[in-house]
Amino acid sequence: MADPVLEQLDDAGVLLLTLNRPEKKNAFHDAQWDAAGSALTSAREDPRVACVVITGAGGDFSAGVDLTSFGGKREPRSDGFNSAYDRFMADLVAFDKPLLAAVRGVGIGIGCTLLLHCDVVHVGVSTRLRLPFAALGLVPEGASTWLLDQVVGARTAAELLLSAEWIDARRAVETGIATRAFPDEVVLEATLARAREISQYAVGALQAIKRTLLAHRRPGIEAALEIEAAGMAAQAGSPENREAIQAFLEKRPPDFRKLQGS
Repeated sequence: MADPVLEQLDDAGVLLLTLNRPEKKNAFHDAQWDAAGSALTSAREDPRVACVVITGAGGDFSAGVDLTSFGGKREPRSDGFNSAYDRFMADLVAFDKPLLAAVRGVGIGIGCTLLLHCDVVHVGVSTRLRLPFAALGLVPEGASTWLLDQVVGARTAAELLLSAEWIDARRAVETGIATRAFPDEVVLEATLARAREISQYAVGALQAIKRTLLAHRRPGIEAALEIEAAGMAAQAGSPENREAIQAFLEKRPPDFRKLQGS
């Protein structure tokens, strides 16, 4: 079985993390959550790593959570976290080195909200992002209810979350979700080049800057994660959520109107 996350460290101190489930458009399941979180924690503690670039194998960044991985009895975790997602978010929020993203194709759900935690986001022209939570009968995750507001402003954030509309590369740059757009064939190399420019500086200084930035953001992020978790617990398994997942599995649009009055 292929590693769900590939790691490649270059001589400049740039660690490339590649989400590696291209046959599933790099959708996250437990093994990929755990591998990505562990890679970030190891990179944080490794003095050779100056910054990290995250990308997706194949033609897509990430299609979000692998809905086909739901179901079945889950064993209690030994690390103290309720889920692999919770563990990953803790590792992501604690990551105190520069984090860059090189995106092509779809970035849905966590494939979009993850970008809000990145310091630099480069998108290819094929990029299509989506915050699909309303369409899934769920609330947003990844602290996106706070971070998106900070990045794009309150009204644009509300519109994107409530409409679940697709966001192309041009709109991603216009709103500030992305830093710059490039042709697909050069977006990864352009991001790695930017990371190497950053990595020429002392790792200690880069960490100190990132920690200063995080000190301002972290209270809002942690509050949002707590509120989102409560909303997710209330909505997960609700009639509208079950209809959305069933519709996904049956490859049809969800019919929420039939639930009115139920």
